[in-house]
Amino acid sequence: VNITTEVKSVEMHHEALSEALPGDNVGFNVKNVSVKDIRRGNVCGDSKSDPPQEAAQFTSQVIILNHPGQISAGYSPVIDCHTAHIACKFAELKEKID
Repeated sequence: VNITTEVKSVEMHHEALSEALPGDNVGFNVKNVSVKDIRRGNVCGDSKSDPPQEAAQFTSQVIILNHPGQISAGYSPVIDCHTAHIACKFAELKEKID
């Protein structure tokens, strides 16, 4: 879905914000878009000066608190990051620290 509209207001914890930053969990009101057109997982951003882009891969530091077996390249865990809950695949392990 590719919708362009204007944000009328942004709130976090019922407090008005002038802008939201990466990682903020906010509510916002937009012009001429029905709530039926917005789904969990949709991404919003500035379509003109800094549009969101998909990442085919990324490098991250992962902390595993409790896992019963060995983890190696090719392992496919379900990752929880902010409000996302999605399957990923470890293509390469650059370093392991016990």
